[in-house]
Amino acid sequence: GTDIKLSEEVKAAGGLAIIGTERHDSRRVDRQLRGRSGRQGDPGSSQFYVSLEDNLMRLFGSDRVAKVMDRMGLEEGEVIQHSMMTKSIERAQKKVEENNFGIRKRLLEYDDVMNAQRGVIYKRRKHALSGERIKLDIANILYDTCEDIVTTNKASSDFKNFEFEIISNFSITAPIDEEAFKEISENEIINQLYDELTAHYNEKITANAAMAFPVIKDVYERPGNTFERIVVPFTDDVKTLNVVTNLQKAYESEGKLLVQDFERNITLALIDEAWKTHLRKMDELKQSVQLAVHEQKDPLLIYKFEAFELFKAMINGLNKEVLSFLFKGSLPSQSDDQIQEARKRPTSQKNFRTSKDEVLNTDEMAMRNRNVGANAGGGERKKVETIVRERPKIGRNEKVVIRNVSTGETKTVKFKQAEPLINKREWVINN
Repeated sequence: GTDIKLSEEVKAAGGLAIIGTERHDSRRVDRQLRGRSGRQGDPGSSQFYVSLEDNLMRLFGSDRVAKVMDRMGLEEGEVIQHSMMTKSIERAQKKVEENNFGIRKRLLEYDDVMNAQRGVIYKRRKHALSGERIKLDIANILYDTCEDIVTTNKASSDFKNFEFEIISNFSITAPIDEEAFKEISENEIINQLYDELTAHYNEKITANAAMAFPVIKDVYERPGNTFERIVVPFTDDVKTLNVVTNLQKAYESEGKLLVQDFERNITLALIDEAWKTHLRKMDELKQSVQLAVHEQKDPLLIYKFEAFELFKAMINGLNKEVLSFLFKGSLPSQSDDQIQEARKRPTSQKNFRTSKDEVLNTDEMAMRNRNVGANAGGGERKKVETIVRERPKIGRNEKVVIRNVSTGETKTVKFKQAEPLINKREWVINN
């Protein structure tokens, strides 16, 4: 580098000498090495050695150079110094650089598609983090979802599915009947549905704030209270989200801040989960579209089209999932005993962490409930039961005789082939 200081003895000996054992694929690297031998006007020299077995020579022109050497009668290991060799190597390096540039350019074109999608997702995620535009974002996705539901079902004149989607996503009945659905226009249905859902959602969040405020008030006004932030669980009977909120601000806003934090938390958690799944699908798509070359089609065009369809489906699914939790989410019903027990064991804020992993799926909730039920039995230790096999251990390649339960048919197969049939309870092992 520039910090190499040559002493007078080194300068007298000829300066810094660079010896290259092969030529690099890029001319830039070779020139940087040469430049180090004569930095800041210091004396120096550089010498590169090339073998016909080097990658660069093997890919470009080694056969041609070998033929020239045979004609000239040169022996193996003899030194060749000629401008023709230097120019030939530089032409090979130029071809490699052009090929690498094409690869990087193609990769950038694929990345541009992801960058456009990433911009949309990160913008929504930023709004969820700051909370400044969360109300507007919820209103926008509510209108988009209404438009998607109405447009899809109006085109097929399927009122039953329209009614089903309203109930499953928002837990309310359709604001119009079947006759009105067929007679009035799409825009009128969209606006009517949007107004109805907006009014219902405002009532919902007001009720949630009113329900949570007595608990917040009790915790805040309790003597000796030292809590700065509290955790309040929300559930839609499928997933549970622990919402962290500022106790004093939630008390001063009469629970309204808690609802805002609930909107921010659920939006952020579901965006992250949907985006991770989408990234995996995009990686799979990028690999699969390369096969389009065999059909003489441009993989990039197919990738752009399919990526747009994937992103649109992801956004629609994300919108419905967010709205479904917002409309269905509420404080879990608890008895007074459970609330008192929770108060006796406050969560230590020092070691408290929140993450999107707190959104539990059905299996995780069931596992947690089983653990709670097992621990609620008091200090009595349960007897450890020994696991007993229902049938003797059978090797995967051992042949067994199985019998069809319904027809009585028997056949001999390997156990690895019989196992899926036995698990379906259609066949049994014939002892």
